[in-house]
Amino acid sequence: MSTPAVSVIIPTYNRAEFVIQAVESVFKQTFADFELILVDDGSSDETRAALEPYSDCITYLYQSNRGVSSARNLGLKIAQGKWLAFLDSDDLWLPEKLEGQMG
Repeated sequence: MSTPAVSVIIPTYNRAEFVIQAVESVFKQTFADFELILVDDGSSDETRAALEPYSDCITYLYQSNRGVSSARNLGLKIAQGKWLAFLDSDDLWLPEKLEGQMG
């Protein structure tokens, strides 16, 4: 497997109702050389179950609740990309977001 250009890191906490839209907005990018790392910061809702259908195409990490900065840092520790991009789990990217930044 080749090294991705961009590591996209999404920290999340109890956002089962929003996180799938965030993930889908990453997969709709016109720039496709990325890995997607999702760090669950101790969610007690259905976040893990909501992400299960994506288990083959994301890296899912779970940690006890330590806050968003800690979740981002955990994602950074395993990121393989040359570049980093962060997306909040209740936010969306337009399809050309990564292409515009990498172009």
